[in-house]
Amino acid sequence: MQYRLGRLVIRLLIRLVARVEVVGADYIPPSGGFVAVTNHVGRLDAGLPYVLLDRDDIIMLVAEKYREVFVTRWLAGAMNGIWVDRFGADMTAVRAALRRLKAGGVMVVAPEGTRSVTGALIEARSGAGFLAAKSGAPILPTALTGCEDFAMKASLRRFRRAPVLVVFGPTFFLVPRPDLAGEARLHAYDEEIMCRIAALLPPDRRGFYAEHPRVTELLATA
Repeated sequence: MQYRLGRLVIRLLIRLVARVEVVGADYIPPSGGFVAVTNHVGRLDAGLPYVLLDRDDIIMLVAEKYREVFVTRWLAGAMNGIWVDRFGADMTAVRAALRRLKAGGVMVVAPEGTRSVTGALIEARSGAGFLAAKSGAPILPTALTGCEDFAMKASLRRFRRAPVLVVFGPTFFLVPRPDLAGEARLHAYDEEIMCRIAALLPPDRRGFYAEHPRVTELLATA
């Protein structure tokens, strides 16, 4: 009951402040577990999965700092969010996320770990690659534009809904990297994920990964 109420509240709020356009919806797996990876540009980002996915098993990792705010604390609880320490190896949160993912849930992860104030990609913090590789689940790259905090504020000041674009790409799997070990392997996984996201974004939003050869390769085969 709480989940349905929470999802209704999120959907109403987002439809009130944004017009969401979706490209590549056919790439969304119709069933089963998968990991959705996305860039992180605004506070609205966290609510979009509950608008775009008609699922009741979405796994959202929520930063501990949001426990301090009643509204976000209630929403995180209602949506079965997993509290996570962004600045430490929170293995309790990792195990909980993997358990739910392997049971067929959908995990949503922003590899950057924090919002980009410019709207362009920043370097990933290690973690998304580990979770995706450990689960063995397909990965759905997702690119968001238009929901940056500054863009949302500008639209609201004009009493207009902000135009938000969500672009999905083909799902993929992380290939084994026996040539790499430890941190180097995790870094390679994070880079592959971020390059897949970058290839879905406009050139001025690719940021840290704009000149990455893997992005060039992906764009050439698109």
